[in-house]
Amino acid sequence: MPANLDRSMPATPTGAAEDAAIRLAAIWREVLGLDSVGPDDNYFDLGGDSSLAVALFSRIEREFGRRLPVVVLFEAPTVSSLAALLADRAPALPPRIVPLQAEGAWPPLFLLHDASGDVFGYRHLAQRLGPDQPVYGVRASGLDGEVEPAQSIEAMAAAYIPAIRSVAPTGPYYLAGYCGGGTIAYEVAQQLARAGQSVAFLGLLDTRNWSALPKATVGSRLRKQLERLSFHAQAFARLNALDRRRLWREKIKILRARVPVWRDRLRVPGSKTARAPLSAVWAANDRACAEYRALSYPGRITEFRPKWQYHGLRQADADWQRLAAGGAESCILPLYPATMLVEPYVAETAAALRLELERARAACSACPKVEGDGRGVSAR
Repeated sequence: MPANLDRSMPATPTGAAEDAAIRLAAIWREVLGLDSVGPDDNYFDLGGDSSLAVALFSRIEREFGRRLPVVVLFEAPTVSSLAALLADRAPALPPRIVPLQAEGAWPPLFLLHDASGDVFGYRHLAQRLGPDQPVYGVRASGLDGEVEPAQSIEAMAAAYIPAIRSVAPTGPYYLAGYCGGGTIAYEVAQQLARAGQSVAFLGLLDTRNWSALPKATVGSRLRKQLERLSFHAQAFARLNALDRRRLWREKIKILRARVPVWRDRLRVPGSKTARAPLSAVWAANDRACAEYRALSYPGRITEFRPKWQYHGLRQADADWQRLAAGGAESCILPLYPATMLVEPYVAETAAALRLELERARAACSACPKVEGDGRGVSAR
């Protein structure tokens, strides 16, 4: 197959997958703004993100007459693999659970989505946890626009638990989430515990007890924006030239994904765009986190926090220690806010999370290694 697939090229006798690859490559070039796309180029390595994925799959639906969830990009991230999926009309993956790293001998770690509703941001973290650690992301409902997003953390947790249990029918469970994802993970752990299931690990990554924070004012918002600029500058200053370029690419990708969503949230109510469902999910998640009232949790909590933090988030009442009946541990990482999941700083987060997962497994007498893909069906 030629390196630069072109829609104008005639389909060859190799069949439906070849034809699908030619048509897909044209769509990828258009959406990603590239001159050429090779059959084995990875979507994420080409600069693809969650926002562009919406436009990409909207074009695929028009071109092929088939709707696929954007999460297929995690298992079919190249033109050739996605073309094969379209050609054989294989069933779409479950839209809620995303296998970020399906292989591994240990019990799976479930990462709950952040305010964006999606799990693209966990990709680097999952890769750095090692080949023995299965990792599954849990996406929000409503991203496809076919259903309304859940309006409370409690409702989200109740909807996600059946999906989690489709992968791991019984505990002990390992749960974590970044920012608002940590809030959801907290409530998932609560509901699993009430159902008599064991939660071996609950990790909160830069997550605060949002309802315990003082209400934002014009002054506090301005201060936070100034702090944000300072933190970004310091994060760049700590790096060598190569890593600065890597961080810059990461930040540009994140900004490019967020700007269309922010723009949609400012539109006249009732107006619709392709990214409107993402905007609705983001708004619902922000609202749900602010309104969530965390109750005492019977188990243990592990917090992962950046060493430097926004002034407005340094409230003792927003910590989790007083709510964790089983105890709480804080892992303070040498990071600035908003760097926990991005290269190259994600290496610090992954190392700390890997260590805490090892400790949780060691402390859990009911956590044997499992054969196969980490789904817990055959222990040894």
